[in-house]
Amino acid sequence: MSKPIRASSILPGHREDIELHTADGLRLVGELARPVDREPVATLVCLHPLPTHGGMMDSHVFRKAAWRLPALADVAVLRFNTRGTSSIRGTSEGAFDNAVGERYDVAAAIEYAEFHDLPNLWLLGWSFGTDLALKYGCDPAVAGAILLSPPLRYSAAEDLARWAESGRPLVALVPEFDDYLRPAEARERFAAVPQAEVVGVPGAKHLWVGDAERVLDEVVRRVNPAVPLPLPTTWDGPMETGDVSAYADRTVASFADRPVPGPPQSRAR
Repeated sequence: MSKPIRASSILPGHREDIELHTADGLRLVGELARPVDREPVATLVCLHPLPTHGGMMDSHVFRKAAWRLPALADVAVLRFNTRGTSSIRGTSEGAFDNAVGERYDVAAAIEYAEFHDLPNLWLLGWSFGTDLALKYGCDPAVAGAILLSPPLRYSAAEDLARWAESGRPLVALVPEFDDYLRPAEARERFAAVPQAEVVGVPGAKHLWVGDAERVLDEVVRRVNPAVPLPLPTTWDGPMETGDVSAYADRTVASFADRPVPGPPQSRAR
C-alpha cells in the first residue's frame, strides 16, 4: 500500500557515517547515502549554508536529498559539516573561517568521492555553500555544480571566470523572493559564465521552506535526466520515520535580522 513521502520519511538506502581529513589537519564529520542494491548513477556533494546562521549537513533540503534520492533517483548523497560546524552527526574540528580555510574542506570532500570511486560528481551548494562551490569546486573531478540561493557574497569575478573557462555546467536556482540575489540580478551576474543556467523559482524564498520537492526535482533533472519527473510523492516499499525535531532545523534562523559575516554586499530588492 502506498504511503505519502513526508518531511520525516526515510526511504531505503545504505547510509554510513564518514570522516573527511583536510590538508591542514582537521577531521570533518559526514555521511554518505547510497542506493541499497545498485551502483549510483551520480553523486551529490552537499555544501551547506552559513554555520553562523544555522547551516549544517542536516539543513532540510540536504537531509531530504539524503533520505530520498538514493531510492528515488539512484543518486548518492555525501553530506558533511564544514570546519567548526555541528549537527546531530557531530562537530567537525576547527572553526568557521569566512570561506578561507573552507577551501580545504571542499577539497577533502572531492578527494573522498574520488578515492571511493563515486561516479558523476556534482556539487550541490546552498547559500554560503554556493560561494564555496564557485571559489573552490571547479575541479577536474567535478562534472558540474548546482547552486541554491546563491548570494555571490564571498565569490569574486575571477571565480566566475574560472567556471566560464572550464565549460562545466553551472545551474543556479534562484528564489523569486530571495533575501540576497533575485532572478533578474542573478541573470546579470551569471552572464559572465556563458554556460550558466539561471532558473528563477516563483514564490520561493532563500531557505526553500515548503519548496524542497521543487529543488530535488530540478537537481535530479540535471544529474540523472533518465529519471521521470516530478519525483514520486508516495512510496510502496519499506519506509522509516526520522525524528525531524531532533535535527533542530536551524536554517530557519532569520538572515534578515542577523549580521552575516564576510565581505559587504548590497541586498536584493
